[in-house]
Amino acid sequence: MNIVVREATNDDARLIADLTRSAWAGKVNVTSSGHRETAVLVAQHLRDGGGFVLLIDEVPVGSVRWLPLDAEPDVWEIVRMGVIAERRGSNLSQHLLEAVIHHGLTCGVEELRLAVRSDQPKLIDFYAAFEFELAEELEYSHANPMEPPPLVMRRLLRH
Repeated sequence: MNIVVREATNDDARLIADLTRSAWAGKVNVTSSGHRETAVLVAQHLRDGGGFVLLIDEVPVGSVRWLPLDAEPDVWEIVRMGVIAERRGSNLSQHLLEAVIHHGLTCGVEELRLAVRSDQPKLIDFYAAFEFELAEELEYSHANPMEPPPLVMRRLLRH
């Protein structure tokens, strides 16, 4: 099994939208906006921040994006990380997370943040293994107002 994580380009917008909707199907509450992901939104995210695509044996199976905060460009929020159902269970998302962490370190970003949906608390331990800590004082800027607010976790990259 050949695992590759590559940086996303604007040409990947439709692919990433499709991967996100597929990864969300049957996994994330139907009220999540990820179920209605569009190539237009993905292209905007890629322009404003960036993303990675996860491939296994050259077949795309997952993706992740990051966006700098408007008020704090040295803080990135990790958004829409997911792996399609057929490839779950092998901790493949760790490759996406590690790619964002490495890229953040390379770019001199101070902090990474991500949100854990209230219906997915088991992810807290997963992210904690990558040095993310709960930050209950923070609000997630991409929170869906139709859902309970997610828990925010952060990882400081520069101390």
